[in-house]
Amino acid sequence: MTESAASWHAQAESLTHPVRAVIGGELVEATGGRTLDNTDPATGRVLARVAACTPDDVDRAVRAARASFDRGVWRLQSPAARKRVLLRLSELILENARELALLESLDTGKLISGTTTIDIPGSAAILAWYAEAVDKVYGEVAPTAGGNLAVVSREPVGVVGAVIPWNFPLETAIWKIAPALAAGNSVVLKPAEESPSTALRLGELALQAGLPAGVLNVVPGNGHEAGQALGLHPDVDAIAFTGSTEVGKLFLGYSARTRLRRLQLECGGKSPNLVFADTADLEAAADGVVAGIFSNSGEVCSANSRLLVQREIADELVRLVIERAAAKQPGDPLDPATGMGPLVSDRHAAKVLDLIADGTRTAELRHGGKVSGPRDTFVEPTVFTGVDPTSRIAVEEVFGPVLAVFPFGTEEEALALAGDTPYGLAASVWTDSLSRAHRVASRLRVGTVSVNCVDALDVTTPFGGFNQSGFGRDLSLHALDEYTGLKTTWIRY
Repeated sequence: MTESAASWHAQAESLTHPVRAVIGGELVEATGGRTLDNTDPATGRVLARVAACTPDDVDRAVRAARASFDRGVWRLQSPAARKRVLLRLSELILENARELALLESLDTGKLISGTTTIDIPGSAAILAWYAEAVDKVYGEVAPTAGGNLAVVSREPVGVVGAVIPWNFPLETAIWKIAPALAAGNSVVLKPAEESPSTALRLGELALQAGLPAGVLNVVPGNGHEAGQALGLHPDVDAIAFTGSTEVGKLFLGYSARTRLRRLQLECGGKSPNLVFADTADLEAAADGVVAGIFSNSGEVCSANSRLLVQREIADELVRLVIERAAAKQPGDPLDPATGMGPLVSDRHAAKVLDLIADGTRTAELRHGGKVSGPRDTFVEPTVFTGVDPTSRIAVEEVFGPVLAVFPFGTEEEALALAGDTPYGLAASVWTDSLSRAHRVASRLRVGTVSVNCVDALDVTTPFGGFNQSGFGRDLSLHALDEYTGLKTTWIRY
């Protein structure tokens, strides 16, 4: 039986929000007692006042991470021992799943129906997967002439700074720290200022699971202070970042200003959804289009925000999409019956509404486009047709529930439209022709092509992009490459 909204609200009232940073195995206040307001976007209520870490706090965290790495309290443990601790942390996430799901929903406006079934259990599963991989990744023995032995080993890079966004706070944190910790690194995790709660709770649970002090540090704070301080710190060996392309470029600049370091940047997207006329099941395609842009209120880096549809089926597909969009009005995120929650903050909602207003001047608004709820964060699912390919809604990453529709005639025209963007994160293709599926997928310059589905994602497959969407990969065994370096030991005997 589905739990009621009243039950979730009652639990939310008694919830304790974590507010202190985790540095060197201790829960600490920020320097000078500085705090930032953690606000519920659905109500505007301040949930808690969280430590706003300063550059001095970040320095303390990096020094704690460096000390733990140099002492070898984690990296020199046997793979089996590291595996046990990470599996225990995965178990603790599941044991505290209801608390974590509520924290995530209240911080971000994410639907409780999603945090309880996808975000939290999915995070635990990904962590467990990397825990199981710890003792299954080997080095190499290179072929050499007699009298020589060349061993190639994987070694942890050292101190990893992980900077994560607010749209999937716990899951993206796990995407970074799970392979980093599995490889034996120490980590300083900086959560987004809009969504610090689950990262802070994760830091507490990691200590409970037996992770040595200083191996995982969590420093909440503003991006221009704590994030920048982490990016500029000379004793950080690698930065793993998920967020906007604009901020990703800042981290490139920080590296150039201080020291060369390993960078893994998963940045913005403007993903196309290509639907060809040979798609027999338009109902399924419409379901995919709606899921691809309106899930998580469109606050997804790989959201299929551009619908490219062959002209002979365009009117029918748009009709089906609008019909489904009308059933996803934004509402209370703690009500399991709600189809879409609010946007993450007043500031972000203002940006999305500005782009919608600009779109109404250059395109035809077919559905939505307004605020529908108690606050401006509740933005309706929005559909535009007749979109100018050079307009803002066509080229900028809206990061909200806004779909721009572009008709096309030929396959070549579809490919030209799909590639007319600086991004290269993901794309979807709908067709009943196997040869077309292979042909089109091979010509799309993106990290993931989903055929007859949207946003295909699994821990076993790498996720990341090309061009302005960044470089490096999360997920799969390939993610371990981001947090390890290869060492050759050559012995002549």
